[in-house]
Amino acid sequence: MTAATVLQTVGLTKAFGGLCIFKGVDFSLQAGERHAIIGPNGAGKSTFVHLVSGLLKPTSGSIRLMGQDVSRATPQQRVRAGLGRTFQINTLFPSLSPLQSIALALCERDGLTAPSLRALARRVDLLDEAAALLARFGLAADGERPTGLLAYGKQRVLEMALALSLKPRVLLLDEPAAGLTTAQGHELFDLLTELAGETSVLFIEHDMALVFGYAQRVTVLGGGALLAQGTPDDIRADPVVRKAYLGH
Repeated sequence: MTAATVLQTVGLTKAFGGLCIFKGVDFSLQAGERHAIIGPNGAGKSTFVHLVSGLLKPTSGSIRLMGQDVSRATPQQRVRAGLGRTFQINTLFPSLSPLQSIALALCERDGLTAPSLRALARRVDLLDEAAALLARFGLAADGERPTGLLAYGKQRVLEMALALSLKPRVLLLDEPAAGLTTAQGHELFDLLTELAGETSVLFIEHDMALVFGYAQRVTVLGGGALLAQGTPDDIRADPVVRKAYLGH
């Protein structure tokens, strides 16, 4: 693992009983990189993200985060080691306001016991930081509305704000533009590009315009194996990828 590599898998394999669904994948994510994972349905994209985030344990192989072997670490331990993620289906608390949600995430970041909402209202320092973060994401006007009343596009932006509030070194995004229009998807990725800073971003996405517009490198999975990896231009020109996935 080089000094610039923040996430690495070696021989990553996952089997359920005698069925091997993900086999021998070697992967690396570089510091500050925007890296897309693509592939047809059943390619193993979600399995890969679940393995990296700790929702699944590998059958064999290893996962290293910031040089640390986290192959058997819990999801919470991986968060503390610098990993953040969002899900394809949003996991927000609809009754909480964005301000409350961000402030509670900041408590987690700082290792504080989550206070009651009444006690949280007295933590002016956390609320001020949360409000500043919401403003950066264009959500200041919605800060005190119940999250469940926000437009779906704003909920996706809030998810990203929550993930970045923990200041992860690596951020996993599972189809962040799912349910959004093409224009909303580009707005979301523009915002991500602007605000991610030094965070390395690994994202699953089906919209090729978003993939080729925002990824600096692309990994193509198929049948639980790595088919190709390279720049967007490399992937566009790869005959195996064009035949198996891009359809031409």
